[in-house]
Amino acid sequence: MIKAVLIEDEPYIRKGLRNMIEILEKDVIIIGECGSVKDAVTVVKACKPDLVFLDINLTDGNAFDFLNHTENLDFKVIFITAFDGYALPALKAGAVDYILKPVDIEELEIAIDKVMKYSVTMQNKQVSIVKDQFLNERLVISLHEGYKVIDLKKLIHCRSNKGYTTFYFSDGGSIMASKPLKYFENKLPDNRFFRTHQSCIVNLDYIDRYEKDGLIYLKGGQEVPVSIRKREEFLTRLLSNS
Repeated sequence: MIKAVLIEDEPYIRKGLRNMIEILEKDVIIIGECGSVKDAVTVVKACKPDLVFLDINLTDGNAFDFLNHTENLDFKVIFITAFDGYALPALKAGAVDYILKPVDIEELEIAIDKVMKYSVTMQNKQVSIVKDQFLNERLVISLHEGYKVIDLKKLIHCRSNKGYTTFYFSDGGSIMASKPLKYFENKLPDNRFFRTHQSCIVNLDYIDRYEKDGLIYLKGGQEVPVSIRKREEFLTRLLSNS
């Protein structure tokens, strides 16, 4: 019998998955479920499952936040996501798999059969690669009406004001999130983004020129300041990134 845990923030999706798993008769039994990173860490450590159905975006973080807290545990993973693309297609070519929402029972069966053939060690290696790609390509932010997936390749810079952060994109659009810049600084890949000032983070790929008086001109036409204490570090990063 395969012991499994469902980590998904939508209760109706968890219910649907349970029903499908029962229909498939794959000797999979659900021994726990939850919808947040915090609860998932507790549930998985207590239940010690063989398999985890893991939603990419949870109420308080993402799947990789959870995996960072459970990296020494011995279980296999099937990701659940509403978003195709980004780093996820790489999973299907290897030892890991993902299923798209709304979940299709045939895809679910294929994913279960596939991942159970591989060792946890093989899965962990590939998940680590996909994690790096995932975090370098996209960011999911919470909005009042739901969630927005940001393609980091199109993000020029972020600017904060009174606890809010505005994201500016290469197509001229922008979007505001009700979290401070510090929150997003910790989620943006530091090989691509740099905090130039207490109120600004820039995508190094969009820098058009930098003047020694501490002003960055971005390819989108915006100007971003670099604080005095950040200038030496920024110039080092800029030159190493060229």
